[in-house]
Amino acid sequence: MDTTTDSLSADTSGRLPNAPLTTPIVVPVIEEQAVVHREVVESGRVRLSKIVHEHEEAINLALQHEEVNVERVPLNQYVADEATAPVVRYEGDTLVIPVVREVVVKRLLLVEELRVTKHRVETQETQTVTLRSEQIQVERIAPDGTTSSLPNSLNQTL
Repeated sequence: MDTTTDSLSADTSGRLPNAPLTTPIVVPVIEEQAVVHREVVESGRVRLSKIVHEHEEAINLALQHEEVNVERVPLNQYVADEATAPVVRYEGDTLVIPVVREVVVKRLLLVEELRVTKHRVETQETQTVTLRSEQIQVERIAPDGTTSSLPNSLNQTL
């Protein structure tokens, strides 16, 4: 088996001669590979400051309470012999409570009635309260020590 191989070799100037030589040219094949390493590097710091603002504010409140008016109505009337004692009853918004006393004759004498009327009263009252709000300031500190505030759009009022 006859194998013929044409080989070229470069001269010292790096050029190939015109005539073929019998010495083979060796061309190295190189492959590069990337190796990635990660490490944590401090690129700066952030300083957060919280500012609490307080202000007084007057608030109008509608308050409700009930007032009771007790009216004593003297009657001094005897209850009929066969009738039962008067009972507690309502006359509109008024609660009527009969007050009786037994007399020696064993007849009931209606001494008086208590008339209790409730009505709701609404008043306006102003009270002063303290309201608080918080604001956060964000400041970036670079590794060289210089500081810069973040834009106000990033600073939030809580």
